[in-house]
Amino acid sequence: MPGTLKIAYRLLVNDRAKFAALLVGITFAVFLMIEMTSLFSGILKRASATVINIGAPMWVMDPAVQTVANTIPLPDYVLDEVRSIPGVKFAVPLYSGGGLVKLRDGTYQSVNIVGLDDASLYGRPKLLAGNIQDLFTENAFLAVKDSEFYKLENPAVGTEFEINDHRGVIVGIAHVAASGLFGVPTLYTTFNRSLQYIPNMRMTISYILVVPKTPADVQAIKKSAAAAGYVALTEDEFIQKISTFYTYQTGIGTNMLLMTVISFIIGLSISGQTFYTFILENIEKFGALKAIGAKGRVLISMILFEASFVALTGYGIGVGLCAAIIFLARLYLPDYAAIITYWNLILAFIMVVVIAAASSYVGVRKVLRIEPFDIFRG
Repeated sequence: MPGTLKIAYRLLVNDRAKFAALLVGITFAVFLMIEMTSLFSGILKRASATVINIGAPMWVMDPAVQTVANTIPLPDYVLDEVRSIPGVKFAVPLYSGGGLVKLRDGTYQSVNIVGLDDASLYGRPKLLAGNIQDLFTENAFLAVKDSEFYKLENPAVGTEFEINDHRGVIVGIAHVAASGLFGVPTLYTTFNRSLQYIPNMRMTISYILVVPKTPADVQAIKKSAAAAGYVALTEDEFIQKISTFYTYQTGIGTNMLLMTVISFIIGLSISGQTFYTFILENIEKFGALKAIGAKGRVLISMILFEASFVALTGYGIGVGLCAAIIFLARLYLPDYAAIITYWNLILAFIMVVVIAAASSYVGVRKVLRIEPFDIFRG
């Protein structure tokens, strides 16, 4: 480390109170920014939980569908029409709806019902207990062991319940990649059984899951579906559509963005003001360095080093603190949705760089304007 940077480091950490105040400001801002954006990322992932868990390459749906929970039933003939499209390897129906379960203690619990194709069970989850073949037996259901599992009284294989005055039996405990958004447990069964147990409208198919023969057939399938008056989306496109809906057409995106901006302003104001005070208190030392021949670029490098050191240290502490809080929250709050992604970290880092740049600019302007004559005269 060059000698001038060592001097800058000593000046920075010498006043522990000011140094701690700078770190607290940056850390608090980073913590809030990471927390807000992580919570938003978790909400978006849970909103697309059904799409992620099923894992179908393509989904055919009504054009008015905005989220996977907003199902608009399709006529049965659409399934045959999709299967006849050149480039479709196979296509199966999917049922997605809600039901009301009566538990063993007599209480009622709303559940999501996912009905898989009877012939293939395409999109079935991974089992933690039980045999997937038992799903073909009478009254059979799979219970998903996620953050909402306890609301079904932690059932085991063989647990019985009632659903819309029908007997149901848990034949397997399943694991899925993502939990649902709305705090409702999920049950899997066959497509025909879901139609028998759940009251439905005249049209019964929620979505059609499509597997193309090759990736090159995707565009042709989309055009054929559009010609029939329906929409075919890839898995990523459907997830993006759901994310866009929750970001721009609900208050979630606006509220999270507002909280992130407020966190940025708090960090910028605290660090900027504290760093400016730090420069004022050490102005004589910078003036002395300038008097003995330190060039302007040397003083600028010292200030940039100090601002960068504080910003990166506060960033690391803030990210670590947020990760620890999320970890602890998930231990005691299974429904907690926050998830840290690379985009959260990159966004927070960019904002920290902006805070450091603004703080440096304030300090650089003050230091470059000082005259050694004024310092020694005082």
